[in-house]
Amino acid sequence: MKKMVLIAGPCVIESKDLVFKVAEQLKNFNENENIEFYFKSSFDKANRTSIDSFRGPGIEEGLKILQDIKNEFNMKILTDIHESYQAPIVGEVVDVLQIPAFLCRQTDLLVAAAKTKAKVNIKKGQFLNPSDMKYSVKKILQTRGINEEGYEVAKQNGVFIAERGSSFGYGNLVVDMRSLVIMREFAPVVFDATHSVQMPGASGGKSGGKSEFVEPLARAAAAVGVDGFFFETHINPCEALCDGPNMLEISRLKNCVETLLQIQNTIKKDVK
Repeated sequence: MKKMVLIAGPCVIESKDLVFKVAEQLKNFNENENIEFYFKSSFDKANRTSIDSFRGPGIEEGLKILQDIKNEFNMKILTDIHESYQAPIVGEVVDVLQIPAFLCRQTDLLVAAAKTKAKVNIKKGQFLNPSDMKYSVKKILQTRGINEEGYEVAKQNGVFIAERGSSFGYGNLVVDMRSLVIMREFAPVVFDATHSVQMPGASGGKSGGKSEFVEPLARAAAAVGVDGFFFETHINPCEALCDGPNMLEISRLKNCVETLLQIQNTIKKDVK
């Protein structure tokens, strides 16, 4: 059975205590031989709706906490960057640099990430034709001296794409499952189940969400065939300082992942 990529953790580092509690609850994923696990949390959420929104502890303190998670639980780490200067600093600590959806075409940021030793996860912009993501992938590959392209080339060079829905009017996202097939022609695809149910700016200066749709969408993506999944999770999403309405409580996440592994095992002969 092919390993399923699983990226999970709280949206933002609210405190060292919180991320350690979440990591403790997720360590079984890291020990599962069928899962390639990455712990995710952000040191700075620079793209919040309001200037008053909680952003995190910042790069210096945040990286210390992420390094502590890596040391304590032997977990691979994924976190996002928003500016080019952050790439070499963050790339020394984490295993995957994530490019935020709004910045997925930002050439200088992509090039800076490509120059590090880290893998790169590019989140598809909510505004972007899925086939156009191949140009963002090529920016990474060509910076790394790779002039070939295609799914296997991207996989071997640590580049993958996250689908997180497309804008559908104001304050709503939809997932076109065709995009998963289209983008897997040129890169591995991770389905971001929790951000796909986000409702941007729909809660008066912050984003809302419909977490009841997370599991159904994830199951649909698994049936279509993807390389992995991205879930933001929390001890108590109702108290989360960022993205609480679309996050999964940890027990729901565990049940969901068990189902996804079963689906993946069922269809493994039908998808690459």
